[in-house]
Amino acid sequence: MRKFLILLLFLIQLQSAIAQNGTEAVDITDMLKIKTVSNVTLTQDGKRAAFTVTSIEADENNKLEYKYLTQIFTTTTSKNSAPTQLTTNKDGATRPAWSPDGKKIAFIRSVEDKMQIFILLMEGGEPIQLTKHKYGATNPKWSPDGKRILFSSSIPLRDLLQDSILNKSKTIPTWKMEKPGFDKNEHLLTTNAKANPNGNLLEIRAYLDKNALDKKAIVLNKLNFQSESNVSSEMNFNHFFEINVSKDAEPRLLTKGFYSFSTADYTPNGKQIILSGDVDTIENADRSLESEVFTADTNGENFKMILGESGKRYNNATLSPSGKWLAFLSSNTSFIAVSSLSIMPMNGSEKDIVTIPFDRNKSNLTWSKDDKYLYFTSQMDGGNVLHRINRLTKKIDILSSVDIGISSFDIANNTIVFSKTQVSNPSELYFADANFKNEKKVSDFNDWVTNKKLSFPEKKTFINDLGMTVEYWIMKPSNYKQGEKYPLLLEIHGGPSAMWGPGEESMWHEYQYFCSKGYGIVYSNPRGSGGYGLDFLRGNINDWGKGPASDVLTALDKTIEEGWADNSKLLITGGSYAGYLTAWIISHDNRFKAACAQRGVYDLNTFFGEGNAWRLVPNYFGGYPWEPKVKEILTRESPISYVQNITTPFIIFHGGNDRRTGFIQAEMMFRSLKVLNRPVEFVVHPGATHEITRNGDNRQRMDQMLRTYEFFERSIEKK
Repeated sequence: MRKFLILLLFLIQLQSAIAQNGTEAVDITDMLKIKTVSNVTLTQDGKRAAFTVTSIEADENNKLEYKYLTQIFTTTTSKNSAPTQLTTNKDGATRPAWSPDGKKIAFIRSVEDKMQIFILLMEGGEPIQLTKHKYGATNPKWSPDGKRILFSSSIPLRDLLQDSILNKSKTIPTWKMEKPGFDKNEHLLTTNAKANPNGNLLEIRAYLDKNALDKKAIVLNKLNFQSESNVSSEMNFNHFFEINVSKDAEPRLLTKGFYSFSTADYTPNGKQIILSGDVDTIENADRSLESEVFTADTNGENFKMILGESGKRYNNATLSPSGKWLAFLSSNTSFIAVSSLSIMPMNGSEKDIVTIPFDRNKSNLTWSKDDKYLYFTSQMDGGNVLHRINRLTKKIDILSSVDIGISSFDIANNTIVFSKTQVSNPSELYFADANFKNEKKVSDFNDWVTNKKLSFPEKKTFINDLGMTVEYWIMKPSNYKQGEKYPLLLEIHGGPSAMWGPGEESMWHEYQYFCSKGYGIVYSNPRGSGGYGLDFLRGNINDWGKGPASDVLTALDKTIEEGWADNSKLLITGGSYAGYLTAWIISHDNRFKAACAQRGVYDLNTFFGEGNAWRLVPNYFGGYPWEPKVKEILTRESPISYVQNITTPFIIFHGGNDRRTGFIQAEMMFRSLKVLNRPVEFVVHPGATHEITRNGDNRQRMDQMLRTYEFFERSIEKK
C-alpha cells in the first residue's frame, strides 16, 4: 500500500508539472490581456514602492487595433498592501523616481512627441509639468536635497552646432566627420551663403543642405547609417541637464561637446555627478566603441575621468549610499564578451580595484543602504536570477531560482520589491526580505491565467560534441494524454547570444498558445547562448550553422525518444539568428513537415551591408566579406548557399522596416525558392521593425502567430 501511495503521489506531481489545473485553453487574444510590471523603485525608508504596468488597450477609434499604455502604480510595503493606480492620462507615464523625502514622484510622459518630466505630489492633485525642453527630457534623478533633478536629452548634430546655449563658442567636432574632401570638418562652419542652385559653390552647397534638411536627399557619410527602421544621416548626442524643482525653472547643461553620455547620477553629498560615456577627441563617434566613467561638479566643472582604457567599455557605475564605494562593469569592445564586476574605493586608484569572479553577464547593480551588499541580476541557466555580493567577504549568494525571471527590483531597509515572470504567471509584483525570504505576491494583474490550462516545462540536459552541457526544456500539449501522439514544434532562440528558459517573459504566450493547440514544444540553449559563461558564449565562433544545429536537433531527438511525439509531424520555427538557423537546418535536414523563419539572416555577405547589426560579422567570423578567407567562411555559413537543398514547406516573415537584419535577406531567400519552384510563402508586415513580436503592432503580432499556426496545420494536413 505504501508503495502504491508513493507511486500515486508521483503521478499527481508529474501531471501537475505538465499542466496547470485550469480548464480554459490559451487563446490568441490572451496576448492582449498580459500586463507587464517594470520600473520598480522604493522610497529611501522602504515603506512605499512605485512601479509601472504596461497593458494593451483597444484603440477607441478602431476596434481592430490595439495600443500599449504604461501607467504608474504605487503600494505600501506593509502586510496588507495592495497596488493603487497613480496616473490615468491617455498619454501614459513611465520612469517613476521618488524624491528623497518620499513625498513626490518625478516621471516622464510624451508631450507633442517629446518626453517631458512631470512632478506628482503624493498628498494629491494633478501632475505638474516640470520641463518643456526643446530636446525632450528623460531618465530623471533627484538630487539628495530634493531641490534639483538631473535628466538627459538626445540632441541632433545640426542643433548642437547651432544652439547658442549648448555651443556658445560655435565649436565643431575635433574628430573627423569623414566627409570626403573636408579634412578639418570645415563644411560644418557657419556660412552666410544663401541657397541658390545657380550660384557659386558655397551657394550651391547651401542649396544642397536645404534639400537634405527638407528630406529631398539623404547624404550618408557615417558608418552606422541604419537605425532600427530607416536609413539615416542623423548623428545624435546624449547630454545631461539639471533643473531646479521650482516653477518656470530653466535647465542647465552639465555635459558638453560632440560626445554622448549614457548614465548619470548624483553623489550622496549632491556636490558632484558620476557619469558613463565616451569622450574620444580623435576617433569618429560612430567608430569609437569605448566607454569611460567620469566625475564632475554639478556646475559641469572639474570634469575628470576615473575609469577608461583603449579597447574597453566601463559602464553601470554605481555609488554606494555612503559614497565610499564604486561598483562597475567592464568588458572589451567585442560583443562576444562577459562583463566583469568590480568594486573600488571612490577615493582609490586602479590598484585598489577588486574584480569579483563570476562568469555570467551582470546588470542592475544596486547597493544595500549600509554599503555591505551589492545586488544584481544575471541571466543564468534559463532564468534571470537575483544575486547578492558581500562587499567584505566577496561571497556571492544566489537568491532566486533559475526557473523564474526577475526583470526589475529595488531594495531599501530589508525589503526587496521585484517583478517576477514564471510559467504560472507572466508578470506580477512581489515583496521579500533582504535575504529573498518570506516572499509575498502583491498584485493580481495577470490572475486570469489561473483559469487557463497551462503547460509546464520539464528541464533536461545532454553533453554535446564539445563537451558542453546543453540545457533544454520540453513542454507537452496542455491536453496531453498518455499513449497519444502529438505534433512537436522545435523553437529556437535568436541573438545568437540570447537565452531562453522558464523565466523568459517574451515567449510565455507563444509557448502556451501552441501547447493549447495540441502541440508539444522543445526549446534549448545551444552553444553560443548567454547565461552559461564565456566559453559557452564563444562556442559558435566561426560556426553559426553546423554546431548550434547539432545542439537543437539533439534536444529534438531526445524529446522524440520519449515516445509521445508524432515523428511525421515535426515543425520548426525561430526569429532573427534563429530564422537563420531554421533556414540552415532545413537546407541540411528534410525531417520537418513545415518551417517558419522570422526576421532572419540568410546571406552573411549581404547582411554585412544591409543590417545595422553588421558588427556580428567581424566579431563572429574574424573579418570582412572582401577578405578571401573570411568570405569563404561566410559563404560556407550562409543558408542561401544551400538553398537548392530546401524542399520543406517554408513560410518566411519579415518586417517592412526591419533594418536590424535587413529585409533584402528575406526577399532573396523567397525569390530563390520561387525560382526553384519550392513550397514557400512570404509575409511582409508593413512598417514593422525587428521588435514586432515583442513590442510591435499587436494586430501584426497576432497575425504572425496565427499565420504560423495556419501554415503548420495546412502542411500537417497535406498527405
